[in-house]
Amino acid sequence: MTEKVALITGGAKGIGRAIALDLTEQGWSVAICYRTSEKEAKETLEAIEKKGSRGLQVKCDVSDPKAAEGFVKEVEKEWGRIDALINCAGPYHRVNILDETIEGWHSMFDNNLHPVFYMSRAVAPGMKERKWGRIINFSMANADKLSAQSEITAHYIAKAGILILTRSLARMLAPHGITVNAISPGFINSGSAPEEELAKMVKTIPAGYVGNLQDAVGAARFLLSEEAGYINGSNIHLSGGWGL
Repeated sequence: MTEKVALITGGAKGIGRAIALDLTEQGWSVAICYRTSEKEAKETLEAIEKKGSRGLQVKCDVSDPKAAEGFVKEVEKEWGRIDALINCAGPYHRVNILDETIEGWHSMFDNNLHPVFYMSRAVAPGMKERKWGRIINFSMANADKLSAQSEITAHYIAKAGILILTRSLARMLAPHGITVNAISPGFINSGSAPEEELAKMVKTIPAGYVGNLQDAVGAARFLLSEEAGYINGSNIHLSGGWGL
């Protein structure tokens, strides 16, 4: 295949945007979706097209299963295929578990865990038909430790659930030439956290520094490659040793 198609949720900014632009440089066509970041989505689309690749931006709330399925169908209708799904969407809020609201609790699962299932389920048939596919899900460093997280409890449980979902999908899709893997970032300077907050965390990172967008891009690039075809159900810690 000389040209592949990637679909990236949360691709308007941060890690999703960085991966989109990197794939563009490799000749991929890239479709991104956004929920509220319209300005950033337009800028990302312009950057994709400026590099000479095909781009598509769609306003879509992937926490809605019908909307998620519709996004997949729109991309497949437009370009005929989806070779890679990268699930980057995943907001969080910080609140003590005893002060969490019912709405806030549900929102963490609706926006982090459930879309990974909705989107993976929707792209799987096409990938199975072509006997090739890549799915990358984003969890978080230390989610596999199942430790107490009193301030981000629902978010943390959702991210731990992504690891279980990743392994389950990998097992089911491996016979069809499809890999499903997770990347678990620690502290990455992606533009979503204040610089001063990241600076305070450096002392907790064994590597001694905060990661950057290119660290995430490199991990995703490898998992999407032919060289990673035998890696399935894995979880890459992208944390400089934090969370181990």
